[in-house]
Amino acid sequence: MNKFYVTTPIYYVNGAPHIGHAYADVIADTLARAHRIKGDETFFLTGTDEHGAKISRSAAETGKDEQVFADEQSKLFSDLAESLNISNDDFIRTTDKEKHWPGVIAMWKALRDAGDIYKGTYDGLYCVGHEAFITEKDLVDGKCPEHEQTPETISEDNYFFRMSEYIDRIRATIVSGEMKIVPEARKNEVLAMIDDGAGDISFSRPAKDVSWGIPVPEDAEHTMYVWCDALTNYISALGYGKEGDGARKMAQFWPADVQVIGKDILRFHAVIWPAMLLAAGLPLPKMIFTHGLIMSGGKKMSKTLGNIVDPNKIINEYGADAFRNFLVTDMPAYDDGDFTLERFNEVYTARLTNGIGNLVSRIATMIERFSNGDLARPTNELLQEVALRQYVSEVGTDKMVEVKGQDAELYITTIVRQRYNEAIDKVKLNDAAGIAWALLKTCDGYIQDYEPFKLIKTEPEKAKAVLWNAAILLLSGTRMLEPVMPETAEKIYRIFDCNWEEDIVHWKGIRATHPEPLFPRRDSKT
Repeated sequence: MNKFYVTTPIYYVNGAPHIGHAYADVIADTLARAHRIKGDETFFLTGTDEHGAKISRSAAETGKDEQVFADEQSKLFSDLAESLNISNDDFIRTTDKEKHWPGVIAMWKALRDAGDIYKGTYDGLYCVGHEAFITEKDLVDGKCPEHEQTPETISEDNYFFRMSEYIDRIRATIVSGEMKIVPEARKNEVLAMIDDGAGDISFSRPAKDVSWGIPVPEDAEHTMYVWCDALTNYISALGYGKEGDGARKMAQFWPADVQVIGKDILRFHAVIWPAMLLAAGLPLPKMIFTHGLIMSGGKKMSKTLGNIVDPNKIINEYGADAFRNFLVTDMPAYDDGDFTLERFNEVYTARLTNGIGNLVSRIATMIERFSNGDLARPTNELLQEVALRQYVSEVGTDKMVEVKGQDAELYITTIVRQRYNEAIDKVKLNDAAGIAWALLKTCDGYIQDYEPFKLIKTEPEKAKAVLWNAAILLLSGTRMLEPVMPETAEKIYRIFDCNWEEDIVHWKGIRATHPEPLFPRRDSKT
């Protein structure tokens, strides 16, 4: 059994979760579910980042204790994960002194013992919004362009991490592909960062200024900075820093196979985090997958423009699976995407209500009506007589290709699955979902081609063979959509009394019951 470890970023709890957080959750969850289906032993981590000056200030503004504030905010993110049907194996919190802190302290000591932690004076500009020091060249009209705030000028004694010692090794691992940065444009961006110069970085703040965090070991006058604290979550959740059984998951699952992040935190994960791991003598992640931003109407979402999309409202109205499907299928895997409610409604109606919902209803109803709900496997001769013919949707594209005389099961097992698995391995999830939807489009065309609802009157056994192939195409497409739409897949499996203990080529029969609508029609005016 292979192992697969996937992580989301840990989300900063200063604000409420938004569609970007939902997107990262769904990407990672789709990967985790796909690998579980493949039989890989899978571990999936998400969680929240809860320390720092910004949290302390936000808590003070609300009149709450920092821990109370962090508890309330963290719950918003865990609640969103639950609403989205996210199958995470753990939810890490940086305020967890039992689970997280031992790993962070162990990381600090490992870097210190390697000779890569030293004390010095830092003079620079500090952006509270970023929780980071920035440079003059980052400013626009003297302000941080992202947070529109004038940074603070700070001079203080800090501990530093000797990151510069590891830059050449990081560059080599990226160029060789040992640590993949996906997509290629982000890889080039990281290499440009490195070539532009990456020196040592501040690794602590004075406790008198930032007390809300993890104290530096053996020097409580300093608080660990965000890098050592937050980034270490990916291994602290596995038991790094513990002994015996406590470290079992670390030995079993690290290095991570895919770390899902947004492009705005690329430098932290592709430069600083690998440097920390190298200094600590640990393997690097195999892939850092960087998704783009989700825009709304071609513009970045903001309260000022009033175009912020609340994921909870969409989930409550349409269900988690409809939302998950749009994020995976209609958002480009490697670039910025655009989300509008108008487009979402169009997809819901066309692909879900009129598409898979209608297809499931038609096939199940015909099996129930023409075969009393029990469909035995037809003979190979009959199946060949009703093989795929003429033109069907090419998997993963909008093109039509000729597959005349091809057996449906062979078409699925030799062509469709191969392309689907390749897309999953490359984290091209919209391609993988597109392959599944193309298979369902093929199924719809196959029914229109043979018209079993007419054939049943003249050649009933042949009509049942058509329904068998249609059901196989439908259920195989559903299986590929299961990581994206798990609740819908489960409903379809129940409708067809389906289990996947055996491959489709070994199935002896299919049972079907008349279903309720999977995706009820919505009033377009609402």
